Amino acid sequence: MSDPQIGRRALLRGAGGLAALAALPSLAACGTGTSRSASTGTGGKGGGKTVVVRDSGGSYGAALQKAIYTPFTQETGIGVKVLNLDDAPLLAQIKQGRPQCDLINNSMMSHQKYVKQDALEALDPGRLKSLKSAKIPGAQVTEHAIGHSFYGQCIAYRTDAFDGRKPESWADFWDTKAFQGGRAMVSPDGDLPELEFALLADGVPVDKLYPLDVDRAFKVLTRLRGDIKKFWDSGPLPGVLLSRQEVTMSTVWDGRIADLQKQGVPVERQLNGMRRQFSGYAIAKGAANVDGAYQLMDFALRAESQAALAKAFPSNPSSPVAYAKLTEDERNALAGAPKYYDEGFDTDIEWWLKNEAAVTKRWLEWARG
Repeated sequence: MSDPQIGRRALLRGAGGLAALAALPSLAACGTGTSRSASTGTGGKGGGKTVVVRDSGGSYGAALQKAIYTPFTQETGIGVKVLNLDDAPLLAQIKQGRPQCDLINNSMMSHQKYVKQDALEALDPGRLKSLKSAKIPGAQVTEHAIGHSFYGQCIAYRTDAFDGRKPESWADFWDTKAFQGGRAMVSPDGDLPELEFALLADGVPVDKLYPLDVDRAFKVLTRLRGDIKKFWDSGPLPGVLLSRQEVTMSTVWDGRIADLQKQGVPVERQLNGMRRQFSGYAIAKGAANVDGAYQLMDFALRAESQAALAKAFPSNPSSPVAYAKLTEDERNALAGAPKYYDEGFDTDIEWWLKNEAAVTKRWLEWARG
């Protein structure tokens, strides 16, 4: 999996499916995915031990290697082995008491699904000194997982499409008279259905979004349905559609905008009403190296480590302290910068865990209709 968001969606298609997969013993033994040894690590504080971490690989994995794993080994002497393992076989391994990895880097929503299947260790906050120094937000400190970064879903638009005018809200995204042109939105294969954006466009205050009014959201989506030219299911697709001028606005993962701009595409982002989804660290139930997992988690949660990762990858640190360790340009390029943060909102994970299956079913019927 080369894209962390795609890796996240592989699990979000339903806890029921994972439960069924976990019951298959063949999956536990197959070792689905790839692995790479970041460092063997000998001597030093680590005593030659190795900690195994699951991440989604690709450019994100390369950034983690540079910003987190290599510095961690240099400081502690503990080697890091990385597995790009799909969620279903990993969960199957945990359920059988023999997980291949110790530390899991995944979405906080995915971690909640693991919790419901008793697949994660309860954390001891006292073993994570960086929680206090990095000032990790309380909402991202749960009993079984700690949020280290987020990605934002926001508006991307062509700057040459509206005679110099700039869309400022989701209401503008829906206003195809003032802001003409086609639109693109996500499909459930790419991310959670974008009900929140429809409600914001209809005037619901950001602090009153949840619980989502599903009927109202679909009514608002229907108003735009004829102007939606494509439902995207992968991170690069909004950029392709904007580049080809097939649409003038699209929902997008915020980290994709910089890539488009480097390619010379006249696009900009609008972060007002951005939906934040956090990723975090958790320890696999029955992990072979719990001590190493705590040490790597603690290192990765440091403000310095989060800032280093943000320099290597468009990752928005959960630590507010991390942003002060970046230059002004580096900081303001991130959707998590203090100047933008209050414009967005956190996804209500519990609401989506309860309602995703029903909403997705209704979305598919609506999209076909």
